[in-house]
Amino acid sequence: MHTTAELDDPIRMPPPPPEPARPGFPLWAALVPAVGAAVLWQITGSATALWFAAIGPLAAVAAVLDAARVRRRHRRRARRETASALAAARADLARRHDVERRARWRVTPDVAGYLARPAEIWRPVPGRGSVVVVGAGTDASAVRIEGDTEAARDLRREAGRLDRAPVGVPLTAGIAVIGPRVAAAAVARALIAQLCLTHPPDRLRVEGLRADGDARMPHASGTGSLRLWGGAASAIPADADAVIVCVDAGAPPPRCAAVVRLLGPDDAVLEYDGLAVPVRPEVLGRDAADAVYELMREQQAALAGPPATPATFGDLASAPSGGLRVALGSGATGLVAVDLVDDGPHAVVVGVTGSGKSELLVTWVAALAARFGPDRVVFLLVDFKGGRSFDPLTALPHVTGVVTDLDDTAALRAIDSLTAEVRHRERVLAEHGARDVTEVDGILPRLVVVVDEYAALPAAHPGLHAVFADIAARGRALGMHLVLATQRAAGFREAVLANAPLRIALRVSDPGESRAVIGCIDAAAIPGGSSDRGTALVRGAADSEPRLLRVTRCPREAIDEIAAAARAAGHAPVRRPWLPPLPTSLPLDSLRQAGRIVLGVADEPAEQRQRVVALGDDAPGLVVVGRSGAGRSSVLRAVAAQVAPERCWRVPADPEGAWDAVSTLPGAEAGTVVIIDDLDLLLARLPGDYAAEAGAGLERVAREARGRGIRLVCSAQRVTAAVGRIVDHIPDRVVLAAASRAEYVALGGEAHHHDGRLPPGRGRWGGTLVQFAHDTAAGATVPTTPDQPVTFWPRHATGFVAPAVDRTFATLDAWRRRGIEIVELGAATPLRTGCVVWGTPETWIGRWRGAGADAARRQLVVDAACGPEVRLITGNRELPPYAAPGRSRAWLFDTKSERVRRVVLPGAQETRR
Repeated sequence: MHTTAELDDPIRMPPPPPEPARPGFPLWAALVPAVGAAVLWQITGSATALWFAAIGPLAAVAAVLDAARVRRRHRRRARRETASALAAARADLARRHDVERRARWRVTPDVAGYLARPAEIWRPVPGRGSVVVVGAGTDASAVRIEGDTEAARDLRREAGRLDRAPVGVPLTAGIAVIGPRVAAAAVARALIAQLCLTHPPDRLRVEGLRADGDARMPHASGTGSLRLWGGAASAIPADADAVIVCVDAGAPPPRCAAVVRLLGPDDAVLEYDGLAVPVRPEVLGRDAADAVYELMREQQAALAGPPATPATFGDLASAPSGGLRVALGSGATGLVAVDLVDDGPHAVVVGVTGSGKSELLVTWVAALAARFGPDRVVFLLVDFKGGRSFDPLTALPHVTGVVTDLDDTAALRAIDSLTAEVRHRERVLAEHGARDVTEVDGILPRLVVVVDEYAALPAAHPGLHAVFADIAARGRALGMHLVLATQRAAGFREAVLANAPLRIALRVSDPGESRAVIGCIDAAAIPGGSSDRGTALVRGAADSEPRLLRVTRCPREAIDEIAAAARAAGHAPVRRPWLPPLPTSLPLDSLRQAGRIVLGVADEPAEQRQRVVALGDDAPGLVVVGRSGAGRSSVLRAVAAQVAPERCWRVPADPEGAWDAVSTLPGAEAGTVVIIDDLDLLLARLPGDYAAEAGAGLERVAREARGRGIRLVCSAQRVTAAVGRIVDHIPDRVVLAAASRAEYVALGGEAHHHDGRLPPGRGRWGGTLVQFAHDTAAGATVPTTPDQPVTFWPRHATGFVAPAVDRTFATLDAWRRRGIEIVELGAATPLRTGCVVWGTPETWIGRWRGAGADAARRQLVVDAACGPEVRLITGNRELPPYAAPGRSRAWLFDTKSERVRRVVLPGAQETRR
């Protein structure tokens, strides 16, 4: 099959073969033998040797004669090759001209072309509707010739002319046919019929026809906005869009820019745009015209729609029964029924907004529910264009659920559950040793998934293309059927269309959409009036051509009657292909399990189950991350509530208490569960050295947790570098809601799981959506640390390091009121009992290192404000317990104890004990 695409490539003529060069006379070949013969005669003295001199000239003459023979043979071969190439080029030119000619006649056919291909009647084709073909003539060709030979130039002139091509003028130019009355009328009739075969009656109307057979054409009463005048030349209306008139003789009307002058029965000249082109016009007699008009009336009747009295919903029940056969409405010959089993197993429906797609789907579902009980067929309804189309159908017990685009999460969850439904049906068939659902009648009802505005569903969730393609491929054996409706055929992937032989097309705006669905362009010709709503064309796998359908609307009362009848029949509740959504609140008491730390309930729609999840027995802990208000603390409280109080080690939020708790973690026994809420905030509250020390300690705990038999359960709002080093040793992570997708990914979640609307306590654990339990009871108490800060009153020889500020003087006054002597540190001030030696950090540097060398007990109190110098003053490289600045805290160093204690300094407001 040849296409017009090859016309873009030129025909290439080969260059002429090079002329062989004329060889020169071989002078040396003639002279050398003569010289040799003379030398031989001189040597031998024999006259016989002179005969050899003749060999050279004879050989040279022979060489010249042989070269001439070779040149003649080369010329003959070159002429044969040139003639063969020219013949091939002429044959290719003729073939290309034939391809081009047929292509042009296909684009702009005349009446004969339409009669040869009736499917082209009223078919919208670019460039067709704006041209009137006056006849066949010579036109410029698109075929190109490449080459510089004389033959190529001659062939190029031939290639530039396309004979018997359609010669046309613009539709609005106006055409006057001048010639004998009968002949001119036949030509004008053919031109008018050609336009009527190009444009349907709702686009073109013909005016001015005489009251004879021509007036019976459908366009004579057409309603189109394009007006064609075909009457008298003297009465052409000024507002006519196109004009085709006959003129017996004389000048044509001014309205006609194109003139066809008839010279004979098959000979005419087209005068247009300053040129006179010979053409062969098409003629149409009255009898032939009547046949053409009848063909147009049949085409119009085929698209006019079903009878004026469509069937009622009650009439649909009289359609023949079958697998899932129901009538959807009436056609030209009665009820039109479809069967999802025999015609399907899947169906696609297309139609523009307002064409009646939703009414068709409601009628289809209601008709199936009226004929089959819930034990035979159930429905999953998916509405992705607002959520209200299927509201009347929710009363049917056959409906397992309605999914809308108003809740994307629920919609995605329900559709994902279809994958689990596929596996469920496979298991049931395997258990009964059946190959398809027909062999387990009564065990598995057929599931019909109806989607209104299917294109929006995979557009919102691209992964669903694979789900529907899988159901489309395996649905027949499993008893799963798809009815997918959308506005355009482009919304369907090939994997779905290939398995959906049942096609229904309501009115579409593009002929290509109609052709893609039902194999012809008829759906693009369906009128768009309100009375035409619900008109459709149905084509099944066994249909040779589409069937016309006027959909019957199902009233709400009929749906209520169907629901009441199904309930009265005592059908058991249908099995839902998916479980209800997770609750927004999950009390811990409903999930407790002895010996386990229960976390919540996981939602696994792909497995059609919701299961209780718990922390593994060998898990080193749990990390909970999420934004403020996402439920982090609630998860930790639920974990703490399931741990025995003596095993629960809660790290308080207070930095001093947190430091003490973290510092003593190396002594935690096996079975201990360490609870730390807001780990990132806790480390941020500690100064640099303390934060680094605490982070390193918690990292050691996390790393050694599994081996020591303890668990670290912590939460954080942000995973900072310090937090990351800790939680990286804990594989179990709960990711709750985050403020943004980027933050969600930073917390360790996957980008496509981000949902800022999650309720508190819901998040992902191992990629699975979980509603985590909460416990409203108070959490475990904070263990009492052995080093609770108390007010310090000197009893031994005491040194006091503090800056010279009012708070320091208040402390010294408090001690002085207790009868304690206060001495300012000097160069040789000794420490003695009953006396406090006070000095600033600068004066105490290096003074305490020698304390304790004797048996006397001495104490050194360092104000927390001197934190940066404490290790320089004491010579102790270890950090003392964290003391919050601004709270009258100090450190107590004692020569009789290796432990450094945190104490409270008395102030001027201190009351005496």
